[in-house]
Amino acid sequence: MKTLTPQEKRVILDKGTEAPFSGKYVDNKANGLYVCRQCGAALYNSTDKFESNCGWPSFDDEVKGATIKNLDADGSRTEISCAKCGGHLGHVFTGEHLTNKDTRYCVNSVSMEFIPKAD
Repeated sequence: MKTLTPQEKRVILDKGTEAPFSGKYVDNKANGLYVCRQCGAALYNSTDKFESNCGWPSFDDEVKGATIKNLDADGSRTEISCAKCGGHLGHVFTGEHLTNKDTRYCVNSVSMEFIPKAD
């Protein structure tokens, strides 16, 4: 496990949220892999990232088995956590018709690291 900054702890361990449009991966269009900031597990491929204009990086698919999905305490949203370490990533939404897969993994940039694909 990596040492986390106070902001990373607030989001990953305490299930917080970074401010919309503030994360460093919101506009990232590079080719590569997004991994869990806390444990390094593979989460999302850049080929599954899309522009949702919601303020957080959005993906319409995950690396198979990368996340655990649970209802938030109030039952209104589905939280996504890293399947390996349990760190909070964000939320997943369906039924928005934003992509053909009709799924939006809305992820805090601070919960991930990006590994560029070697050319």
